[in-house]
Amino acid sequence: MEPNKKLEWTALEYEEKERGNDWFWALGVIIVASSVASFIYGNFFFGLFLIVGGILLTIFAIKKPDLVFYELNERGLKIRNRLFPYGNIKSFWVKKEGEKPTLFIKSERLFMPIISMPINQNQTEEIKTIMLSNNVPEEEMKEHVSEKIMESLGF
Repeated sequence: MEPNKKLEWTALEYEEKERGNDWFWALGVIIVASSVASFIYGNFFFGLFLIVGGILLTIFAIKKPDLVFYELNERGLKIRNRLFPYGNIKSFWVKKEGEKPTLFIKSERLFMPIISMPINQNQTEEIKTIMLSNNVPEEEMKEHVSEKIMESLGF
């Protein structure tokens, strides 16, 4: 990579889903029925947990996604204000096929080590070149099954 060369892009934090009133009604019915059943069976803590979880799901469903800033520079990959140095990135994968190109990196984090981020179609080769020139190995990665399940449920 040339000195002082940076590749920058922005993308939404997550893909915004349009949810109708039916989705919120279904969530409410499921939460109320489940928590009432928990109270009937004497499991008050689980009932309260379901209510709090339902409220949080509603809040996150209404929240608009933030615009996230990404930067590949001479030091590493910067996501918002957090830098992942090239030495701490175990591997990467650029998924080009499909409607949304995605960059996956495997970091040294213990919890959720694989991070996925949307990229522009015209940046896929440049990102791949930059990562390989900084000795980051390429390894095929896919979205986690839980992400696909959550996407199919409308999250």
